[in-house]
Amino acid sequence: MKYPDERLAVECDDIAEITDEIRQLAADMAETMYKEEGIGLAAPQVGEHCRLIVVDVSGPEKREELMTLINPRLDNLEGEVDSEEGCLSVVNYRSKVKRAEKVRLSAKDLNGNDVCIDADGLLAICLQHEIDHLSGTLFIDKISRLKRTMYDNKVKKWLK
Repeated sequence: MKYPDERLAVECDDIAEITDEIRQLAADMAETMYKEEGIGLAAPQVGEHCRLIVVDVSGPEKREELMTLINPRLDNLEGEVDSEEGCLSVVNYRSKVKRAEKVRLSAKDLNGNDVCIDADGLLAICLQHEIDHLSGTLFIDKISRLKRTMYDNKVKKWLK
C-alpha cells in the first residue's frame, strides 16, 4: 500500500494466536520486503491490520538476519539520533527523522517464544520505523510541517 492510502493510518490489533495464516503472512511479507529491496516491512503495508513486522538490516544486498516479530513493543528508549529514512509506502521521498538511539524490543517469534532485543544503530531505527506503522504512524508524520506540505503537494500532482 502506498501513501496516502488511509489504511496506513490505522492502529493495528494484537495477534492473539500464531496460526498457519500468520506464518504465511510473515513469509509473504519477507518475500515482498526482499523483492522491494527494503530492510523492514509492517503488516499494514500489505493491507493487514495486525501487529506483525519483518526486519532484515543485512539487506537489501544480503538476506542473512531475517527477524519476524509478533506484537512488538519498544521501551527503554535512550538518546537521540537523526536518521535519513525512506519507506516502501512513501514513494520517492527521504527525510531526516529524530529517533531514539537505543531501544529495547519485546515481542514473540513465529513459534510463540519471547524475544527481547537491545538494539542500537540501524536496527534500532528500523524497529522504531516499522513499529510506528503498527500505530498508524508514517515517518512523514514526524517531519516538519513545511516538508510534509511539500511532499503532499507532489503526491496530489501524481494522483491527478
